[in-house]
Amino acid sequence: MKRTLAFLLLSTLLVGPLAAPLAAQAQPPENRLQELFFKSLEASQEALDQYGAWDNQVELERVNRIGYRVARETGYSKFPFSFYLIDMAEPNAFALPGGQVFVTRGMLEIGLSDDALAALLGHEIGHVVKDHGMRMQRRATLLNLLSQALMVGVLIHANQNADRNTLARVPDPYGLERTTSSTGDLVQGTYAASMIVGELLLRSYSREFEDEADEVGQRIAAQAGFDPEGTRRLMAQLGSRLPQSHEYGYWRTHPYFEDRVLAANARGAELRRLEPKPDEPFRQENQVQLIGYLNGAPKPELATTLKRAALEAWPLGDQAEKLRIEKLHEQRRSELDRSTLARDYGKLLAAYDRQIEIVARLTPQSPFLSTLREERLELDRVRAELYPQALAIWKSGVYETPFLETFLSNYPKAEPVSEVAGKLGEAYSRLGRQPEAVEKFLLAQRSAPPGSEQAWRMANGLRRLVPVLDKVAALGELAEQTDDVELATLARERLTTLAGTYGDIADGASYLHRFPTGEHAGAVRTRLEVLAMNLYGEVVLYQGIGDSIKALERIQRILTYAPTSPAADRLREKVVVES
Repeated sequence: MKRTLAFLLLSTLLVGPLAAPLAAQAQPPENRLQELFFKSLEASQEALDQYGAWDNQVELERVNRIGYRVARETGYSKFPFSFYLIDMAEPNAFALPGGQVFVTRGMLEIGLSDDALAALLGHEIGHVVKDHGMRMQRRATLLNLLSQALMVGVLIHANQNADRNTLARVPDPYGLERTTSSTGDLVQGTYAASMIVGELLLRSYSREFEDEADEVGQRIAAQAGFDPEGTRRLMAQLGSRLPQSHEYGYWRTHPYFEDRVLAANARGAELRRLEPKPDEPFRQENQVQLIGYLNGAPKPELATTLKRAALEAWPLGDQAEKLRIEKLHEQRRSELDRSTLARDYGKLLAAYDRQIEIVARLTPQSPFLSTLREERLELDRVRAELYPQALAIWKSGVYETPFLETFLSNYPKAEPVSEVAGKLGEAYSRLGRQPEAVEKFLLAQRSAPPGSEQAWRMANGLRRLVPVLDKVAALGELAEQTDDVELATLARERLTTLAGTYGDIADGASYLHRFPTGEHAGAVRTRLEVLAMNLYGEVVLYQGIGDSIKALERIQRILTYAPTSPAADRLREKVVVES
């Protein structure tokens, strides 16, 4: 099964996209629209799964507030709009034809004003409204890529179901389960996500489409009450913060910079900033549309994504409260289905706290707040009642790593936290999880009473650990901490040596995710691209000798850990050139 799967995936990558089913071509227009929406949604889900959603509620609310205000001016109703934050350090934005608009963490972290953000979102909304995704002239069209995603996803899930037969659920003496597998953590699904996201996020549209999206975006942003100068300010801000190279971030996907700035200035002189109109009806309409797709969702995870998008579309009122409580109850059921001491009450209480904070801020008089607070109080009561039992297990010395993780989450202020964190750090160290081990050792040091033997032991242990660490992400954690100057100096010295010589591409990607502007980010990124190109050479080698499984493994590593590297570009070029 694995060999067949790998051959199919590798053939699709190196030969060309799968053809769309004939039955789909004969569907009536409304069915084709629904099919396209769900293909776009599935591509969105793959992108979020592989690159990660950026968990920043303040920025998410801001993007939704500005995005819907701008989108309202289009009069577009073919698909509902939804907005997502993606956890990528590269400053960028992209849109899928089903109305899904993404902004990367890197773009928002450069500090865009509301006017500049409105210009950016207006541009991406323009791509959706003008149907640019479906008008691409490449042979590897977006629709075929979206079809690939679904087909590849089916094959991957079938393969994963077969592999699950080799997994063992092993309970520890207290009923906490852990999963063992001999197959490692090979990331599945990356191919589909990277092909689609790569086509939109890491490539540019034609000059005609970019110009058209610029014009639409600047116009609708002005109509929504934003300064038409926002487009020029956006370009100026990007130009001052980012390298002006098509090989990096925004510049690689949005060329013709000088010409576009001149055009934006000319258009801006003719545009007026209008008074904004109420956007509540439009946001509610988008919410209704998103909920309307729930019955046709082909996968449970897509229904979950739809519900979250619907909640962000309009976070007030009865429907929003229903979506909030349903989301919390699903999470609560999931935890309560676990054995008693395996339940992560800390995570569950944090989810309740977040929703209580949002509702209290948006609708402080809502009676729904009392419901959330009562449920949270009951969960906290149960968590506290379980503490003596958890403490007894800790003192017995008979436990496994999952127990330590749950203990720290549930009782972060308990007396033995420093010792528990130290034990968990030791466990992670034995498992080769150096960054997590360092994080827990630091927690153990900070949690110990100042001047205590435990604090001294943790600090001394970390200093002895630095010379043998071979993970740049772990060294980055120690170099960035400010509690122990001597420890930070030792870590920086070791990191200087390893930044250009480390050998694990996943380690380099982890460092850049945690410290995108760190002192050694440039050297780590350069080495990452070298490692990715080495893997690309192995892809070509294994393809030549017919070992599709090894070729696929290396393709996945490149697209997972170095999606913006020259090696990833070469893989994507094969889709366009050879299809």
